[in-house]
Amino acid sequence: MRRTGLLLGGAALLVTAASALTAQESLLPPGFDNPAPARPAPQRTAAPAPARSSAATPARTAQASPEAASAPVSASTPVVQPVPGQPGGGDLAPVSAAGGISDQALLDSIDPALLAKLIDSARPKYDIPPAGQRSLDAVGIIAEGDGGLPVTSTHFVNGSFVEGVLAKTNGRFVSRWGHILARRVLASRLATPVGMNGADWAAARAQLLLRMGEADLARSMVQSVDSGNFTRSLEDAAMGSFLATADPVGLCPITALTAARRPGWDWDLARSICSAFSDEGSTAMSQLDRALRRGAGAKIDILLAQKFAGAATNARRAVKIEWDGVESLTPWSIGLSFATGLEPPQQLRDKAGAPYSLLAVRAPMLPLASRAQAADVAAARGQLSARAMVDLYSELYALREGEGADEQANDWSSRAEKLRSAYTAASATDRVDAIRSVWGDAQDADRAYAGLVMTAYAAARVVPAEALADQAAPLISSMLAAGLDRNALKWAPWCPVGSEAWGLLVLANPGRANNVSAEALRSFRDGDDSSDTLRSRFLLAGVMGLGRVDAGAARDFAGTLGVDFNRQTRWTRAISDAAGSGNPALVGMLAAFGMQSDRWDKMTPLHLYHIVSALNRVGLDAEARMIAAEAVSRV
Repeated sequence: MRRTGLLLGGAALLVTAASALTAQESLLPPGFDNPAPARPAPQRTAAPAPARSSAATPARTAQASPEAASAPVSASTPVVQPVPGQPGGGDLAPVSAAGGISDQALLDSIDPALLAKLIDSARPKYDIPPAGQRSLDAVGIIAEGDGGLPVTSTHFVNGSFVEGVLAKTNGRFVSRWGHILARRVLASRLATPVGMNGADWAAARAQLLLRMGEADLARSMVQSVDSGNFTRSLEDAAMGSFLATADPVGLCPITALTAARRPGWDWDLARSICSAFSDEGSTAMSQLDRALRRGAGAKIDILLAQKFAGAATNARRAVKIEWDGVESLTPWSIGLSFATGLEPPQQLRDKAGAPYSLLAVRAPMLPLASRAQAADVAAARGQLSARAMVDLYSELYALREGEGADEQANDWSSRAEKLRSAYTAASATDRVDAIRSVWGDAQDADRAYAGLVMTAYAAARVVPAEALADQAAPLISSMLAAGLDRNALKWAPWCPVGSEAWGLLVLANPGRANNVSAEALRSFRDGDDSSDTLRSRFLLAGVMGLGRVDAGAARDFAGTLGVDFNRQTRWTRAISDAAGSGNPALVGMLAAFGMQSDRWDKMTPLHLYHIVSALNRVGLDAEARMIAAEAVSRV
C-alpha cells in the first residue's frame, strides 16, 4: 500500500509539471520547436505473446480483437520479440507444453564440446592430489614385508581364470587352517592379473572375504581403492562390507561419486541416510517416508534406515522397530540393526545361522553373551584366534558378578570359570580335567572344536608325563589348532608308533627327516576307529604330500586302502601347474577352492594330497602341515 501511494503521488507531480511547462512561451527561434514529420513505421504484425496466468497479469484479461491484431504498429508501440518455436520465431525446436524451450531442444542447441565441458565441471571430484592417488597395478592390504604373499605372484596370471575361481568359491571351508590360509592370500597386496581392472580385482577378493565372514578385511580391501576409481562390482562389495561392519555412513563418499545414480532400493536408502548426515535431515526423512509408502524395499529395512537417519536430525521423531512378519534376516537388516544398537529376535538369529554369527561376534555393540554364543562358530572356522577367545571369555569372567551381569551372561561365565581353572589349577590333573570340561561333548562340532582352540595355550602349559599319556592326542590337537607345533612335539616320547597322537606329530613336525615305514602305517590303520578308515587315508595323503613316506610303501598302502592318487581332474592339473610355476598366491586360491565343504567326510584323500603337496612345494609348508594334521584330528 505504501508503494502504491508513492507511485500515485509521483504520477500526480509529473502531470502538474507538464501542465506548467505547456503554459510557458517557447524561447526557441521560429521553426525550431516544430517536430519533424514522423516516418511511416514498417508494417509488422505483433506475434501473440505466450499465455500468462491471470494471477500474474490481472490487468490484461481481455483478448485483443482481430482488427487490432492486424492494424499497423506505430513507432511508439513496443515490438514483442517472437518466442522461438512459434510463427516467425526462429529455427529452434518446438517449445514445451509449459511455454518454455524443451530440455532436449536446449541440449541440441548447445555445442557438444561445450556441453561435455559443462557436465564435467558439474561432476563431483574427489580431492586427492595426483601424488596421493593409489595405483591400481597392485591392490591389497598386507604387504609382503608384513606377512603377505609376494606381490608379483599374480602379475602374469590370467584375470578371467582367477576371477572365475574366486567367484565360484563359496567361503565355507572344511579346514580352519584352510580359512586362515585363504584369508592371508586374499588380504595380501598382489599385482592385478592380466586383463583385469584393479578395482574389480579388489572387488572379487572383498566379495569372497564377505562370504567367509571377514567383514573387517573386506572393508579394508574396498578402502584400498580410491573412491573415484570404483567400478560397479566394487560398489556392490562396498555396500556389503559397510553394512556388515554396521557403518552405512561409510558409503557416502561412494554415493556422491561413482554410485551417484545407481538404481536400486538399497542405494536409494543409502543416499537418504547420507543426506541426513549432511545437514539435510528433513529431506532425508521425507525420502524415507516416500520409500515406505511405495514399498521400495522391505518394511523392516526402511524402518531401520529411518531410525538410523533420525540420529542425525533434530526431528524429535521416534521410530518403532517391529519384527513381526519378518521371515528372515538380510545383510541390510543385520547391519542396520547393529548400527542402531538393536539385536534381532532369537528365532531370526537361529534361522540365519552361521552367517549371522560371523558378523555378530565382531560387533562391539552387542552384549558379551551374544558374542560368546556366536564365538564357537567363528573360532571353529578360523575367524577368531585362541588369544581372541581367551580375551572374550576373560571379559565374561569379569562380568559374572558385576552390575551388567544377567542370567544369559552367567551361563557363559561358568564356562569362563572352567577356562580359568584350565590355566591356574594347582595340579596338572586338575588342569587337564578343566580343559576337558571346556571341550564338552562332540554333539556340537563347532563348539567342540572351538573348545580345542580356546584351550590351546592351556594345553601347552601341561607338562608331559606318563600318567597323562592317554590324553596326549586331544591335547596335541588343541595345541595344533593354534599352531603350537613345537609345544606339541614335547609329547613325542609318550606317543607310541601307530597311535593317533603319533600320527599328528608325524605330520606337524617341522623338521622330520625320516620317512614313515609301512609297518607304522599298518599299525595306525589297525587302531583306526574312523568311518571307512578315513583317518588312515588322510594320514597317507598328508605324509605323501609332505614327502615323508617311501614311494613303494605309499603305493602299497594306498592299494590296501583303495585310494587312487594318480587320478587327474581339471582342478588337480591346475593346482599342480601353479605349484610347478612357484606361484604361492594361485596355489592358495586353488587350495581354498578344493576345501569347500562343511564336513570332513566330504573331503577326499586325493584333494588333501594335492593341497598339501602344492602348498609344501611353494614354501607354505607350515600351512600344509597344519591342514594335514587337522584332517587327521577332526575325523
